[in-house]
Amino acid sequence: MIEGIQRIQELMERESYITDRAIATTVFLATELHKPVLIEGPAGVGKTEVAKVLASALGTRLIRLQCYEGLDVNTALYEWNFPKQMLRMKIEESGALSTHEKEQLIFSEAFLFKRPLLEAITEPDRSPVLLIDEIDRADEEFEAFLLEVLSDFQVTIPELGTVAATHRPYVALTSNRTRELSDALKRRCLYLWIEYPSFDKEARIIEAKVPGISTHLAEQIAGFMQVARRLKLSKVPGVAETLDWAVSMMALHQDHLEPEAVSETLGCLLKDREDIVRYAGPRIQAIVEALSALPSEALPDAGERVLASLDGAASVPAQGRVL
Repeated sequence: MIEGIQRIQELMERESYITDRAIATTVFLATELHKPVLIEGPAGVGKTEVAKVLASALGTRLIRLQCYEGLDVNTALYEWNFPKQMLRMKIEESGALSTHEKEQLIFSEAFLFKRPLLEAITEPDRSPVLLIDEIDRADEEFEAFLLEVLSDFQVTIPELGTVAATHRPYVALTSNRTRELSDALKRRCLYLWIEYPSFDKEARIIEAKVPGISTHLAEQIAGFMQVARRLKLSKVPGVAETLDWAVSMMALHQDHLEPEAVSETLGCLLKDREDIVRYAGPRIQAIVEALSALPSEALPDAGERVLASLDGAASVPAQGRVL
């Protein structure tokens, strides 16, 4: 492995982010080339966490822009502090300043609200990490504006002139693919897809993020999640739900999975009433008992065997997803 990629992987894992070669390579190239990285994948797999961990590992500031429908340039870039401007104008009414001087005064940086994009561009000390979270929720018009900013990392404020980045920020954009992003934006970025983790990776994530958890319980939870993601659910649980559930099990002083405890804590995993009603009880009991009967070395590949155990509690379609 290239030394720089290995260093990135070690830095991220030091921050308790269990990564792999693909993620480490993309992050390494993003930092070396100073290109934005577009991170896509299912909800809850750790896309946002990549930017947070990178900022912590590099010892720099994280600046986050949370996108939503209707997000406009003023909210993302800058706004003038109108009440403060009006107050200063009132104070200067009897002053000796000319009209031009008053305009220069109230349209100075002291009266400027810096929003995330401008904060990232004007960071004085070192390159920050700019996280543009859930870009797919923003409108296409905002996406077009963002392209201009990411091109030169400079913006023009009519009253102040052009402001260019002294330290070019590291940029991470995340998307849950609720809409297709433009080809122009994708061309501007490196691309990274993060999938649901494998059994081994998820077990390592649980042990890294949940202090005091036993290897046995972490592996049982990881095995259960591998099965759960193959069920026919309204919302497939991500790593965030896995960690919530693992912490809940620790809070309940569980050292292994029991059907009753799993059924009672399904709300940590399943976020839909119909899913909980469908699986609580015999189906959950069948999954837990099948997992408990397997040795640890068999858990990574136990999906088919565990799903087959549900034949008596649920029907199993040919493709392996349980109704």
